[in-house]
Amino acid sequence: MPPKQIHGKGGRTLAEPSFARNAIRTFTSAENRGVVSAVGMFAIGVAFLHSSWAEILLPA
Repeated sequence: MPPKQIHGKGGRTLAEPSFARNAIRTFTSAENRGVVSAVGMFAIGVAFLHSSWAEILLPA
C-alpha cells in the first residue's frame, strides 16, 4: 500500500511566531528579567572561576 499523500502546505500559520522569535520574546520580557540576570551572573562567575583569572583570589 503506497503512503498517503499530504495535501496542503503544512507548517505553521502566519499568526504563529517561530520558535526563535518566541524564545527571544520570552527572555526579554520584563517579568523574566530577574531570572535571566541571575542566570547570566552565575554563568559569568563560573566562567571567571574556570579561567586563569581565578588565580587572583589565591593568597600570595
